[in-house]
Amino acid sequence: MNTPRRPRNRHGDRIDPVPFLVSVSLAFMLSLSLGPIYGLSYGLSLAWSLAASTAAFLALAAVAYAQLVRSAPPLDAGPLPVAPRFERLLYAAIGFGVVLVALTLPLV
Repeated sequence: MNTPRRPRNRHGDRIDPVPFLVSVSLAFMLSLSLGPIYGLSYGLSLAWSLAASTAAFLALAAVAYAQLVRSAPPLDAGPLPVAPRFERLLYAAIGFGVVLVALTLPLV
């Protein structure tokens, strides 16, 4: 019986794939459920709305892979320092706020 291979970071250390899978799943859900609706409200055709949503999903998946797989610390590295974790959380909150503002533009 083969055991599943775990992804490895750029140093070759095994990492936990769950944060990447959750992030990509949420990106897929949000971009392909909300994207076409907002594309249509901006005046795009359905085909272009789906294409833009798919492109947004692929870009988000690439960013998630770079951040959560390629540059991830190994499992046995111990806890990360507080400052970089807070900085990432702050940038994520700012990015989420920008996305929320962009989603409200068709309503104005």
